[in-house]
Amino acid sequence: MLEPTNNNELPPIPGKRYFTIGEVSELCNVKPHVLRYWEQEFPQLKPVKRRGNRRYYQRQDVIMIRQIRALLYEQGYTIGGARLQLSESDENKESQKNSKETLHEIRVELEEIRDLLSC
Repeated sequence: MLEPTNNNELPPIPGKRYFTIGEVSELCNVKPHVLRYWEQEFPQLKPVKRRGNRRYYQRQDVIMIRQIRALLYEQGYTIGGARLQLSESDENKESQKNSKETLHEIRVELEEIRDLLSC
């Protein structure tokens, strides 16, 4: 996961399940219209929409917004560059997940072979 450098200046994320766009705006120091724009530009950012098309962000959305903010405002990425950086990060996470699953399967098979040989 990307670690933004100045996000320690941002307020801590409360232990709530859902946040309104106003709350996220304050937590991430980004205006609400910017958040709505980023939803169009970053496919990873998908807040839940309920009554009257109101947005409700979850904790992982707030973390993602802070990552996007750090890439754009602190590290100087363009929107396209930040999108690419986040997608590469997602691919790395998926690759690590697949590697862990593969290693687990190999371990199980090796244990089965060991049990067969010990009989």
